[in-house]
Amino acid sequence: MLMYWVMFMIPAVAVLMPGRYSPAVRTASWWLVAAAFTVIVGLRHQVGGDWYNYGYAFHRVASMPAELAFKYTDPGYYGLGWLIAQWGGDLYMLDLLCAAIVMYGVITFARAQPLPWLALLVAVPYLIVVVAMGYTRQSVALGLVLVGLTQLGQGRVAKYVFWVLVGALFHKSAVLMLPIAALAASKRKIWTMLWVAVTTATGTMLLLADESDALWKNYVLANYQSQGGQIRVVMNAIPALLLLLFRRRLGVSEGERKLWFWMAVFSLACLPLVQLSSTAVDRVALYFIPIQMFVFARVQRLAPTHNGRTAIVLATMGYCALVLYVWLNYASFAPLWVPYQFMPMDS
Repeated sequence: MLMYWVMFMIPAVAVLMPGRYSPAVRTASWWLVAAAFTVIVGLRHQVGGDWYNYGYAFHRVASMPAELAFKYTDPGYYGLGWLIAQWGGDLYMLDLLCAAIVMYGVITFARAQPLPWLALLVAVPYLIVVVAMGYTRQSVALGLVLVGLTQLGQGRVAKYVFWVLVGALFHKSAVLMLPIAALAASKRKIWTMLWVAVTTATGTMLLLADESDALWKNYVLANYQSQGGQIRVVMNAIPALLLLLFRRRLGVSEGERKLWFWMAVFSLACLPLVQLSSTAVDRVALYFIPIQMFVFARVQRLAPTHNGRTAIVLATMGYCALVLYVWLNYASFAPLWVPYQFMPMDS
């Protein structure tokens, strides 16, 4: 359990001890942290609910012909796994590369926020510890969506669509994020809506057509229940509500206003929908986790004084610490994460 708190304390110390450093030092510190987190996440051993399932799938794909491996479920993940296996690598190497992609997305997005270290801290308890260490394929998709959201916030719609489509190669559900591009467009709206709609339809047909019936039966008709799904949806709903109520005071830029308005709307829409199929909605809601990073890195702006802003930052840190503590100690699946094991020492 100590390793998870080490990951928490690294950005926490950076939040509490801001300093004036050169751009080179700041950049180096960010990528040093990214490298450390990549190693911790990527070289975990027997950590996460699907650890053995991923191991079985890796060995299965490694023995397939290339044309089958690159068509197997999520081609980005399993195709990469096949290549690694042909080069003599193993599951740890695949996990390490996936962790690097996730952390690239998290760091890229966090550094675009007004309090970047606080944004990273917000990501630790659930996005990094739970999602990146438990849902490897979808965490890569989410990491690439984070890169795309950073681009979309700057009005670069095409780059957003590109990153989401790449993410969909690792987990098909990422295509559900494509319509956000059309809704967030502020220029050439009709044209943007048209080509995004065509891209979404094409991507959905190519990636989901063969599995749509199975996905519908497994996630909707079967009504599987995801333990903790309602809590995780609420974790997105809280910052979503804050954004809708106080988006002007939060200082959301004009270029980002539509994007995060719709992210907030969809996050809140998950609240009633999670009652129908908590597993399906819970998996989709993972893509709305960035709203936590976005809002909590700005929420201190609601206070009019320096002391008030400091208090809000400390309260946000306390909230994140509470989330991590409760999950590690009381979540049903926490024993699959605790104790943390590191590959070089425990494999």
